[in-house]
Amino acid sequence: LLLYLCIIYSLLIVLTNVRSNICTSRGVTTCRQCLAVDPSCAWCSQEDFGKGGSSVSRCDLKTSLEKLGCRSDSMEFPLSSVQIIQDASLSDKASGGTVTQIRPQKMRMVLRPGDSKRFTVSVKQVEDYPVDLYYLMDLSYSMKDDLAKLVTLGSELAQTMGKITSNLRMGFGAFVDKTMSPYMYLTPPDAITNPCFGIDEKCEAQFGFKHVLPLTERVARFTEEVSKQRVSRNRDSPEGGFDAIMQAVVCKDQIGWRPDASHLLVFTTDAKTHIALDGRIAGIVQPNDGLCHLDSSNIYNKTTVLDYPSLALMTEKMSENNINLIFAVTSFVVPLYKEYSQLIPGTTVGMLDQDSGNVIGLIQEAYAVSNDRISAIIPSIYSILVSFSVEVQLRSCPKEKSRTFKIKPLGFKDSLEVTVDFACNCDCEASAQPDSALCSQGNGTFECGVCQCHPGRLGPHCECSVEDYSPSDDANCIPKADGPMCSRRGDCLCGQCSCHGNDFGQVWGRYCECDDFNCLRYKGALYLELKTLCNCGFCQCDVGWKGENCNCTTRTDTCMSSIGLLCSGRGTCECGVCQCTQPGAYGTTCEKCPTCPDSCTIKQQCVECQHFKRGQYIEENSCNQICRDEIRVVNNLVSQDSNGVNCSYKDENDCVQHFQYSEDESGKSILHVVKEPVCPEGPDVLVVSLAVAGAILLLGLVGLLIWKLLITIHDRREFVKFEEERAKAKWDTAHNPLYKGATSTFTNVTYRGN
Repeated sequence: LLLYLCIIYSLLIVLTNVRSNICTSRGVTTCRQCLAVDPSCAWCSQEDFGKGGSSVSRCDLKTSLEKLGCRSDSMEFPLSSVQIIQDASLSDKASGGTVTQIRPQKMRMVLRPGDSKRFTVSVKQVEDYPVDLYYLMDLSYSMKDDLAKLVTLGSELAQTMGKITSNLRMGFGAFVDKTMSPYMYLTPPDAITNPCFGIDEKCEAQFGFKHVLPLTERVARFTEEVSKQRVSRNRDSPEGGFDAIMQAVVCKDQIGWRPDASHLLVFTTDAKTHIALDGRIAGIVQPNDGLCHLDSSNIYNKTTVLDYPSLALMTEKMSENNINLIFAVTSFVVPLYKEYSQLIPGTTVGMLDQDSGNVIGLIQEAYAVSNDRISAIIPSIYSILVSFSVEVQLRSCPKEKSRTFKIKPLGFKDSLEVTVDFACNCDCEASAQPDSALCSQGNGTFECGVCQCHPGRLGPHCECSVEDYSPSDDANCIPKADGPMCSRRGDCLCGQCSCHGNDFGQVWGRYCECDDFNCLRYKGALYLELKTLCNCGFCQCDVGWKGENCNCTTRTDTCMSSIGLLCSGRGTCECGVCQCTQPGAYGTTCEKCPTCPDSCTIKQQCVECQHFKRGQYIEENSCNQICRDEIRVVNNLVSQDSNGVNCSYKDENDCVQHFQYSEDESGKSILHVVKEPVCPEGPDVLVVSLAVAGAILLLGLVGLLIWKLLITIHDRREFVKFEEERAKAKWDTAHNPLYKGATSTFTNVTYRGN
């Protein structure tokens, strides 16, 4: 009997779990609402569905509806799908006909709310593809040596790029800075025409941007025009390079950018550059408009009118015109331009020699990098060589029925066009019956198997009227005594709650207690970057997020320090950020701590576990996870690494172990460990025994001598004392004071006679 009861109880639990799912828990009343709950939900529009006596939900899992008798022709269960419309093969070589660099070219998708689909896109840089290379050079006075070097590099640059493509065109432009104070010299008067006053040579007058040579196949023209150039001189340290970049990008006709070619813009400088809002110091407040402003002499004529462009505007224009930007800069400003490259997609940075002698190698390397770096305008991308997976998800239903977007790799003219049809509506809505007799003689619209009642009517068949209101019915709309009616978010009509709708979302439940918009907010936003869904007042976080409002990431890689420790072992990782707990520790990964153990102390355990296979990390079986250093065994530490830190410690055997800690250019940790530790030699037993015996004998002799000395001192003191007492005697030495005579005489004190 007990076994049967357990089986029945288990079946009840299973049935309860089956019936209680996300589709049935939302209490939706229309087919469209059902499809928006979850991609697994289906709606049964069958007219006689659920008339067997039990109360069932038309919105449920498809399998559940089928078991409950819903026919397949009455099932509303649209599926998300992907259809490729145009899928031409990728070209191998840029010769003849149309060149295809992205595959597929056109596709169509059907998406349900909350569902997603993933597809693969392939991008290929074809062989011998045309290349347009525009060389944009800083001609301030500090770049004088670089200009002389560039004159001799024209033919060599063409020859090197010729190994990549046989269809190369080269152009040249130059920049200095805005031609107004405080960017240029205005005094003495000769400084305007010759800013190199005080220097025994003549310079060209300062200019903002000057387009010198349009893109051409004639390499000799490039060398000829470069040789004509002279350096100029500006007053402040930063240059106006971003003004020049903007003009070189948007002036397509003047520069000569070809629509069917790779576009390389090489930017060379040895200084910082002005950015947006820097023009305010000269009274320039008009933002850069991102348009071409070259006059008849190909000089930028808005340099004193428009502010420097912002990074966002430059990114937008370079994306529109398929420009790959190469920052070839000197070591002094490499860190700055690397920061810029993080904000401008499709940009690479190379370190330029002092005389620009290695610029050809930088261009060649950057061109190869730009072909391998495939980026697209889409949220979720997982790059694999030149193929990447794109995931498209529909979070909610927009007003339009479809939408088209493009995926375009930076620097390429080809793109993938994707049209998404939103499966938010039900097919049964097309056969809706207004004022149907099935809805209490025309008091509602019969749609998808249920009645959508007219205003003032309520009930499964709109059989109840608001005019039939009775106060006794209100008790059915109150969840508990003295509670609010319909949670103050609905009206009690005919003994049941009619929930109010609003622009924020849905309100549902028997007592209107649930909604999808009243969750905890973060910085005023309900769905923080679409990481959560709100269900009955509680946030349902996506994978990788947690917290009451799903604003806390579960990632820990952002807390991993360079030594492979989470928060350097000095803190905890909370929401992807290190919270330092060690006193004195600070930094993004708690790596800085003046009062904490130094690198020698930290790496000591790694030497113990990696080299000697012992210590705390071996016992905890965590050596491979914590210690990722490269161990190099050496005989000594002399000149192993000039930047290394020499360390030493005593091991469990009291031996001194020496090692050196250093990092290579890539940041990889290297430990040079001396092969054998320095251990102290053991004691000589015979020497120790003789020493102990001699010490005991010596101590005995010393003790005897001290005892003898003390006795002698005591005896002498007693003898001196005796002599002193004898000298003080007051009797005659011839009379014995102890003698007493035989006759004793007594006096009678009372006798008065003779």
